[in-house]
Amino acid sequence: MPVKTLRTSVALAVAVVSAVVALPAAAHAAPAAPTASTTARGDDFNGDGYADVATAAPAATVNGRAKAGYVAVMYGSATGLRTASKQVFSQATTGIPGVAEEGDAFGAAVTTEDLDRDGYADLIVGATGEDVGTVEDAGILSVVWGGAKGLAGGAVLAEGKTLREQVGKLVKAGDFDADGNPDVATITESREIRLLSGPFGRDGAARATSQTPDTAGDTRFLDTSVADVNGDGTDDLVAAVNSSEEWDSRSVFYWRGTPDGFAPAAPVVGTNGYSIEGGEHIAAGDVNKDGYADLVVGRSVDGYDSDVDIPMAKGGMVTYVPGSATGPQGTKAKIFNQDSPGIPGAAENDDAFGSSVSINDVNGDGYGDIAIGVFGEALGTLKRAGSVTVLRGSATGPTGIGAQGFNQDTPGVTGVAETDDFFGLAVKLVDTNRDARAELVVGAPRENAGAGSVWVLPGTTAGITATGSFTFGAATLGTAASAAALGSSFNR
Repeated sequence: MPVKTLRTSVALAVAVVSAVVALPAAAHAAPAAPTASTTARGDDFNGDGYADVATAAPAATVNGRAKAGYVAVMYGSATGLRTASKQVFSQATTGIPGVAEEGDAFGAAVTTEDLDRDGYADLIVGATGEDVGTVEDAGILSVVWGGAKGLAGGAVLAEGKTLREQVGKLVKAGDFDADGNPDVATITESREIRLLSGPFGRDGAARATSQTPDTAGDTRFLDTSVADVNGDGTDDLVAAVNSSEEWDSRSVFYWRGTPDGFAPAAPVVGTNGYSIEGGEHIAAGDVNKDGYADLVVGRSVDGYDSDVDIPMAKGGMVTYVPGSATGPQGTKAKIFNQDSPGIPGAAENDDAFGSSVSINDVNGDGYGDIAIGVFGEALGTLKRAGSVTVLRGSATGPTGIGAQGFNQDTPGVTGVAETDDFFGLAVKLVDTNRDARAELVVGAPRENAGAGSVWVLPGTTAGITATGSFTFGAATLGTAASAAALGSSFNR
């Protein structure tokens, strides 16, 4: 479908991976009772009522196989994430489909949902480099089943059929066909949406499989999220895309869920009649507490004339799009960068502000707050040491009032900032101790010479705090301290 899109001349400086959070089920309720629930749907693998966190290391060496990849899981509790309850899954783990092979990239995408409706969330993992038979890099999508004792066993959900199809590159779960059963949507390299419709059997078989053509024009999917964009009770797929002939143009589209599957793609249009200028990363959640899902889009890329064509893009920016009964209101979009009032830091080229985005309530006031990765932030002479900014939600959307910034030199944060740590490449806001205040989880995949590490900072009534924060990496997980890039992404 042809859409007018503003043309820009922004250069893509680096390809990055970010974390987004699916809209909690509570936000699908009628707008009469708005909420910013802090426990994401389908995050509880062992059914104890606490949200759990999975983090990916798709570049990890497993059994001597470089870039075979693994996914690490930490379980929530009354005291938050427990490193003692860790689990690590790879294709060398008993019961997990496939064999750990060089370049499989197990963990290229990670999401969660209770696929078999047994009351336990399941872990859904993409391995984009998996060869299927003689077909190279066809990719597979697998599930690891949840249970009372945690995650164990698995099955294949989908396999690629063509050369470098890379099934499992972008994966989201939700009820997209309004039948009350969970579905899984994965984007293939052929730019089609493959929809696996539930319910699912324990063998991984879906009730039905369908393909949605690329109805957004000549697109390249950069990131996806799940949101009920119009409050009708059915999940929709939203995406940040490169949707024009010019490679550095960014747009936002959504595919509304219907009983017949996805409706044709619809663009989010701004006041000038053009598609709003999007980015590479997208998250959904209720920021203004009106009961509708809002979108936050991070554009971390700048360079060349981007600060002229799009002044707010200097150093990266985020765009807030409020939701409504008719879907995302692009005409009411607001843009923020590090020069916006109250936001820590200053807009500088290559900061990568917006390199990851996540929405949840960090202080228990009912408004969804926004974590923003700034992995390219320089700290003094330390280039790309990285940082994270947290913006508060309000009735009018994000605000710089009360904004917070964190990095490895922040008092109370473990570690020391170093060049190329990439602290903030991935972020996730999630309430793991069920106190109605989300914790901030941060990935720095180039920490410790590329082994990667993850930080957890508690949420309080005053916001995120470094007090009581902790970090974990290969030593905690018992994995090889190789170039694993742990913390590249989180379950979304």
